[in-house]
Amino acid sequence: MLRDMFKKTPRWAASSAQELVPSPEIPTGMWRKCNKCSAPIYTDDVINNQYICPKCGGYFRVHARRRVEITADENSFEEWDDSLCGKNPLNFPGYEEKLSRMHAKTNLEEAVITGKARIDGYETVLGIMDARFLMGSMGQAVGEKITRAFERATKEKLPVILFCCSGGARMQEGIVSLMQMAKTSAAIKKHSEAGLLYVTVLTDPTTGGVTASFAMLGDVILAEPGALIGFAGPRVIEQTIGQKLPDGFQRAEFLQEHGFVDKVVPRKEMRSTLAAILALHAGTAPHKGSETEEAKEREAILELAEEEIRMQGRREAYSDLSSAKKAKNLSPWERVQISRKSSRPTGLDYIEGLFVDFIEFHGDRFYKDDKAIVGGIAWFGGRPVTVIAQQKGRSTKDNIFRNFGMPSPDGYRKALRLMKQAEKFGRPIICFVDTPGAFCGMEAEERGQGEAIARNLLEMSALKVPVLSIVIGEGGSGGALAMAVGNEVWMLENSIYSILSPEGFASILWKDSKRANEAAKVMRITAAELKELGIIDRIISEAEEAGKETLPDICDEMRKQILKFMKRYTAMSGEELAEQRYMRFRNM
Repeated sequence: MLRDMFKKTPRWAASSAQELVPSPEIPTGMWRKCNKCSAPIYTDDVINNQYICPKCGGYFRVHARRRVEITADENSFEEWDDSLCGKNPLNFPGYEEKLSRMHAKTNLEEAVITGKARIDGYETVLGIMDARFLMGSMGQAVGEKITRAFERATKEKLPVILFCCSGGARMQEGIVSLMQMAKTSAAIKKHSEAGLLYVTVLTDPTTGGVTASFAMLGDVILAEPGALIGFAGPRVIEQTIGQKLPDGFQRAEFLQEHGFVDKVVPRKEMRSTLAAILALHAGTAPHKGSETEEAKEREAILELAEEEIRMQGRREAYSDLSSAKKAKNLSPWERVQISRKSSRPTGLDYIEGLFVDFIEFHGDRFYKDDKAIVGGIAWFGGRPVTVIAQQKGRSTKDNIFRNFGMPSPDGYRKALRLMKQAEKFGRPIICFVDTPGAFCGMEAEERGQGEAIARNLLEMSALKVPVLSIVIGEGGSGGALAMAVGNEVWMLENSIYSILSPEGFASILWKDSKRANEAAKVMRITAAELKELGIIDRIISEAEEAGKETLPDICDEMRKQILKFMKRYTAMSGEELAEQRYMRFRNM
């Protein structure tokens, strides 16, 4: 089938280093030269390798129907609106003839195909753009097909996955093409308000009016490696500013680094990634079933434990008493030093130890992907959850990469974006807090550090899903509180939570940072002291200091307690959750 498609294609397209279209007069299987690495390659090898050069790994564009074949379950695609084709609203000379040539060349009526399909058994609406048809430009018919797809998806309560590949608006249709940007966006808004998932996959190229409308409106935005993504094309930018653009500018990796793409996914992993995202949003465990069985086992263990506690008349006996006693054995300053140890497990360690199939999402959709905050979705106890962690490094190099666990405004905005996404899909939120404080630098102030923290406090207070925050190391000032407005806040036994560091406290009040030891005593920053003050709700015991060897035991205890938290709070309505959280802080 694919070779037949190739034979209808008139020639090699030389416009892009990422496009492979063999000539019809030369049999398939002949040697070709990759127009990216210049290595000789067999066309058949490229086809069998999902349009990826077997020599350099460079990506070629994929025909729409071939994309269906490598993405959807076999024979599951049901095409919609297949007879809908472009018109000539401006009576543009020669446009109708050009559309006819495109139809003959591609065997497509328009630059997008839409329909319903299954991916690993999960039903979804699927839209795929094809660059062969007038560079995938968006005219009235493209906008109409996409809008109809969203409207039908909303009616049938289905998610939408849209593979974007476009040069932007279609010039021959002028202002009519421009209006499709608003039309498709409005349909997406209705779909979103129905609580439904929308995933975009940005492929090479995704530019212009498509980027400035439906391509960048996904709940989750994925991209293929190296894909060109931007509003204005690089040639236009260079001509406008009179400068040569740097390597990698407007490529998928650039977009992820700057906060606009959740994840760059290799083509061979795209299908499995989409299936995992669909599974998490469907709320049904992956087909492998391991997490479901594990969740049932955990629930059974939990119920037995609760019954035993009820019979003994001491439901909370094992939660905090031993920790309260142990708290007397170490000074507050010793706890501070332990909380800062580089050997202490980080947020990612707890994510790996507690959750199944974690998918990290990147970026704040405004400016940057802050590496000091890690967030995404995963399975816990048989249900999908959103997990967000403040992340320190272990080595000096890693700490520099993670900015020593000090989030920027972009990090807090990323965290809030994921929290609002969790609220939309009804997922509980689990936050791991571990920061000496929010980053205090010139660029942080320029981008609104205070506003970002304040916005998190405001929005978290009213989230209509359960929120659990666990301080696993340092809980420094407003930088920690911005992820700790939870229905419950827990602390590991050797963690701290404070208005600022003891050194800073001593420096401000006594003008002598060397009195940090003394400050730690009067600040009441240890878990036991904060439990007594009613600031936190639970202490997770550390029989030994948290580290690589003790992490499994800590995770086991934490897992039991989180299951109890879930059981209690998922039974509450959204309004009850928000009110409980409000009163928790109102009474402090």
